[in-house]
Amino acid sequence: MFDRMVALAAAAVLATVGVASHAADNAYGGYLAPGELDATSVIEPAPRPGDPRYEADRKIFRATRRLVGSPRWELATNDADMSVPAMLRNFSCAVGVELTPANAPMLVAVVRRAGFDTSYQTRIAKEAHKRQRPFTIDKGPVCQPQSELYEKKAQRMSYDYPSGHTGWGWTWALVLSSIAPDRAQQILERGRVYGDSRFVCGAHNESAVEAGMLLASATMVLVATKSEYQTDLAAAREEFDALRGGAPPAQNCEAESALLSQRVMPKLETKSRR
Repeated sequence: MFDRMVALAAAAVLATVGVASHAADNAYGGYLAPGELDATSVIEPAPRPGDPRYEADRKIFRATRRLVGSPRWELATNDADMSVPAMLRNFSCAVGVELTPANAPMLVAVVRRAGFDTSYQTRIAKEAHKRQRPFTIDKGPVCQPQSELYEKKAQRMSYDYPSGHTGWGWTWALVLSSIAPDRAQQILERGRVYGDSRFVCGAHNESAVEAGMLLASATMVLVATKSEYQTDLAAAREEFDALRGGAPPAQNCEAESALLSQRVMPKLETKSRR
């Protein structure tokens, strides 16, 4: 176990940035074998013009622009940061202890490796569906620079469906809830809100957020069957247990909790049937 913990800690040294860019360089750096899973059949096809879900996405995008400048908008802006330090900070209140790259290297390593698998499935689905981002369809502010969503190599805006940000956040939530099941409710709530931040931000459609969560969940079902993952998870759990009772989260967790409970999904008008 000690050797495994050392190996995980060494791997985590490279995990101070988000998973997406590194995963693009090494599609099979996760726990799954090449071709072992194609989770794109699990999610619904991306909404298209004429689909009620397509119009619902547009209404949600327009309605949530009213949140610009609000505390919820600030949280969405914060959540746009996919880096490992930011993700550890985001989930610190949920787990009840301050998480940092220095004190949780094994957690970082196992999430990062699982993130290869969920990110890879997301990229396959994005290319299959080619759904445009909401701000390219309707005008409205976005909480992060649009240049961050532009693929220079492809010379186009990256695709919307499913949301890779959401899948990354939900991967964190699933791993952390396995490590600290007594905090699962708080962890999963934070993971869901992290996904909601993407349509609050305006960077993704709401349907892409739902698809991102489902795709990550489906991928992690298979990841969880792998003995290597279970071994790594045990090491991360041992590491986390040693942190319990340590330094509390640095941020104001009461204020964050109030934001997490805020309803951001607008009520959409529907025509009654006669």
